[in-house]
Amino acid sequence: MDDGDRSGFDGTERNGRSPADGPPIDRIESVFAVYEVRSEDDQIVYYGDPLTHPERVMRDLWPTFNDRGYDLEFERRHGEYVLVAEPATRGIDGIPWTNVVLLLATVASTLFVGSWWWYPALDPFANPTDLLHAWPFSLAILGVLMVHEMGHYVMSRFHRVEASLPYFIPIPTLIGTMGAVIRMKGRMPDRKALFDIGVAGPLAGLVATVVVSVIGLHLPPVTVDPALLQNPDAVRIELGYPPLLELLAAAFDQPLYRDDPTTGVNPVVIGAWVGMFVTFLNLIPVGQLDGGHILRAMTGEFHDTVAALVPGALFVLAGYLYYVQEYTVNAVSVWIIWGLLTTVFASAGAATPIRDDRLGTGRTVLGVVTFGLGLLCFMPVPVMVIG
Repeated sequence: MDDGDRSGFDGTERNGRSPADGPPIDRIESVFAVYEVRSEDDQIVYYGDPLTHPERVMRDLWPTFNDRGYDLEFERRHGEYVLVAEPATRGIDGIPWTNVVLLLATVASTLFVGSWWWYPALDPFANPTDLLHAWPFSLAILGVLMVHEMGHYVMSRFHRVEASLPYFIPIPTLIGTMGAVIRMKGRMPDRKALFDIGVAGPLAGLVATVVVSVIGLHLPPVTVDPALLQNPDAVRIELGYPPLLELLAAAFDQPLYRDDPTTGVNPVVIGAWVGMFVTFLNLIPVGQLDGGHILRAMTGEFHDTVAALVPGALFVLAGYLYYVQEYTVNAVSVWIIWGLLTTVFASAGAATPIRDDRLGTGRTVLGVVTFGLGLLCFMPVPVMVIG
């Protein structure tokens, strides 16, 4: 459609924002020659021609729109270039019922799993009120996961990146949940924001994990009836302990009961174990995982090279443990699963900041330290099911 068919800058509002709400048109035309502006629902759509490379259009105009409270996208529609400005909702709009329902469901699933697996004296099937006695286990797990995700959320708000509250994932696994996630819809303005949002979750979660570990190590252990161990139908779960938990136990002179099958650590320590395992998994440097965000911010596009090697490294680890160390399939399956997951994450790619300037030395050093802390949370064999 040629210019003669255009309605021009009519400023018409159609059930949404007016073009007058956006940045001054002369500011936009410094890099994007606008020949029409439309209001479409809550979006302001600018039709025009870029005067420079599209990446520079976004880099130059995104801060201007962001200051006006908009997220900006650069697209082609029906062969035409358009800038699409959509209002950013960075706060909480009403009661987040989905988040609340999932949280309550996860509370229920962790209470059930805690009372069934980790407190031998409880039986939620025979006595449903036993569920309530597993609250320390549930609180420990939900606490470390919540602090981790809120680290991301708070830093997203600080950098004015649109993000949701945490969504917990209830599932009756050995820990009662598959973790929690937040959904980020806004663009990353620069490497600093990408790094800060990525690193805030693991560091905040680790602080909470250390606190929970110290509390749990000082709580009474759980005991198992020796007769139960002789039952041929009994199922025993052995957890691998990461170096960080070993160090904390040594520092506070508390036992981990590794060699006593009739005694186990307090279930609150299991909550801390979950925090450490989740920290390591999230710091795997691939795709949209926290480690992927951090490495992308630190190294730029070199992240893609590292990410391509990660799935193979996990498959090699699984093969080494199975063929050389002769662990069972159930003991190494976690690395096979994560090898497959990281293949998907690597193919999806990492987040690309709008301004791709280098990261400062201070953040780079913090990133190296964070990956080092992640290694302290690594366990070659996290879980073994024996029975």
